[in-house]
Order: sequence, then structure tokens, then C-alpha cells
Amino acid sequence: MVESARQRRTLWGVATLRTLRAHWALAELGLAYETRPVRSRSGETQTPEYLSRVNPRGKIPVLVEDGVCIAESGAILNYLADRYGGDRGFAPRPGTPERAIHDQWCFFAATELDATSLYILRRHDDLKEIYGAAPVATQSAREYYDRQVRVVAEALADGRPHLLGDTMSAADIMMTSVLDWARSCEIELPEPLVNYRARHRERPAYRTATEANAPPSPG
Repeated sequence: MVESARQRRTLWGVATLRTLRAHWALAELGLAYETRPVRSRSGETQTPEYLSRVNPRGKIPVLVEDGVCIAESGAILNYLADRYGGDRGFAPRPGTPERAIHDQWCFFAATELDATSLYILRRHDDLKEIYGAAPVATQSAREYYDRQVRVVAEALADGRPHLLGDTMSAADIMMTSVLDWARSCEIELPEPLVNYRARHRERPAYRTATEANAPPSPG
């Protein structure tokens, strides 16, 4: 059942794979929310109002629920999983070994694949006019991503449909998003990850989130 208290839940941010994570989690859990379609590097996250009322770091996504602002996509996913996803297996119960493995995958995706690899490419390929071209750094980032993502491929080689087995979790949202990002950078994926990514992109909630994460049309 879709939860109906739309006015007390707002998600700030669209048009990045990090914001997609939050939209996707909300869609998987059937939670109603309002979208504020602000974009990074548009100036919208640097206004005095945004910095004072939403996120002083000037970043997206931010989930605002009952007046509490939660930034960082991984933190948003864990919050939603703990508060609303327990009976759906969206994340194992906190304090269990299973939850430790879940969180390990989430942090691995966020640090080793996103921040350490893909964001290097974002800065020094896509945004090189701002941060400068750094061909050695970007080549190293691609090679590092390739080495690290093979660990995920090896884990999935046993045929499990999701990282934790038969149940889709927040960790799969984190992982699929960094695989999407890699493909946008023309990074090839091992076959187990090609199949894993395709399976998650076929989920109705992924399609709903993709639509919600699209930037507004000009005019």
C-alpha cells in the first residue's frame, strides 16, 4: 500500500545517480513524498535559504521528514530501511551479522566505487574545465574501479539474484547505481554484473524512480 502522508516528506534533488538512490528507495517502499527538483551545480543548492534550512554543505540529495533533514544518499537509504523496511527485508535488522554484511556492501559501493573511482572521472573528465584534466588520475581510477568491481562479480557468481541472496535490499540500490554510473563512463562490466544490473533496472520501482529523478523540462 502506498503511504499517503505526502506533505511531511520531501526529497530535494534530481538528475544524479546519487539522488536516484533516494528516489528508488522511496519507490521500493511505497512512500509518498514531494520532490524539490533542485540540481547540483545549478546555483539552487547554494542559495542562503537552502544552505540555512536544508543542507549547509550545499549538496543533494536531502530527505526532509517531520522537520528533520537527512543528507548523504547512504544515510537516507539506511534511515528508510530501518524505519519502514523491516517487514519487507529491505535491510537486515541492526546489530545482526547480516546487517554488517549489508552495510559493508553499502560502504564499499559509496567509497571504493563511487568516491574513490567514479567521482575522480566525474571531476577530471566531465568537469575538467573546473577541476582540470588529469589523465593519469582518471586512468588510475578506471583501473581501480575494474579491480574493485570484480570482487562484486565474484560474490554474485554463485547465481544469487541480489547481494544478500533472494531478497532485494538497500545495498542493491547502492550497487546498481554505481554500475549505472560506470556504464555512463563506458566502463565494461563482468558478465555477472551485467545480468545483476539488468535485473534491478527492470524493477517497477527503478522505472518510477528514474522518472521522478528526471530534471524538469525547460520552460
